[in-house]
Amino acid sequence: MYYSYSKDLKLYQKKDTLTNIYLMVAAFLVNLATQGASLFVLDFFYRFRFFEIENIVLYYLLLFVAQDFLYWALHALGHFSRFFWAIHVTHHSSNHFNITTGFRSTVFEPLYRMIFYIPLPLMGFQVVDVLFIYLLTQMYGNIIHTQTVIKFPNWFEYLFVTPSHHRVHHASNIKYLDKNMGMVLIIWDRWFGTFQKEMPEEKVIFGITKPPVNDGLIETIFHEFKNIKEDLDKSPSLNDKLKYIFYAPGWSHDGSSQTARVMQRELKDSI
Repeated sequence: MYYSYSKDLKLYQKKDTLTNIYLMVAAFLVNLATQGASLFVLDFFYRFRFFEIENIVLYYLLLFVAQDFLYWALHALGHFSRFFWAIHVTHHSSNHFNITTGFRSTVFEPLYRMIFYIPLPLMGFQVVDVLFIYLLTQMYGNIIHTQTVIKFPNWFEYLFVTPSHHRVHHASNIKYLDKNMGMVLIIWDRWFGTFQKEMPEEKVIFGITKPPVNDGLIETIFHEFKNIKEDLDKSPSLNDKLKYIFYAPGWSHDGSSQTARVMQRELKDSI
């Protein structure tokens, strides 16, 4: 913040920053309410672990890699299924991008997050270690929310998520939608076709394609659920209603709106 104000970069806006703090507190309270259940679930599955890793270096290295991949899968679900996007969208709803944006939390994600991490105790990783590595990767994920770092060396950019990659992730440009969903490692996006580098000729426009009607807390958290309800009310069949809930954001039964992949394909064809 000091750097932004001293250089007159205007990277922070008071109300937006306060909203980020409110959402962080809300997510913290949900985390607090569900953490006991999460620990119980993960510890339960640890009893049925398939194997144990004796080498401590290999143990933590594999835990880090496995957890980072499972986070990528959790994050991808939040972008490619509309119900989960309705939960995740709060993190993307700001038109600003700075360190406090990293704390603009997806409030209800803790209710189902632990399901994605069940493979870890089954692989022999103790719950306290899972939480420890999760804490470290979350800290990394927060500090890459910055516009003041331009680029890292090529080898680092190839392996790890950088501020440049994550600026793309928070963009509303069609070219950048649903890209770069890794937390620490960018290799998952490179392997699964969701990688996009930041292009000098394509200036990042932060935010979402269909923003909330106001920046109130209730609207910020629940606006996409309201949009889903509106689509359900106009959908002609049960099959279409289910698609509005679980298909990718933008899907419509009448073609009135399109998914990011369709828009990106049309953009590519038009060039």
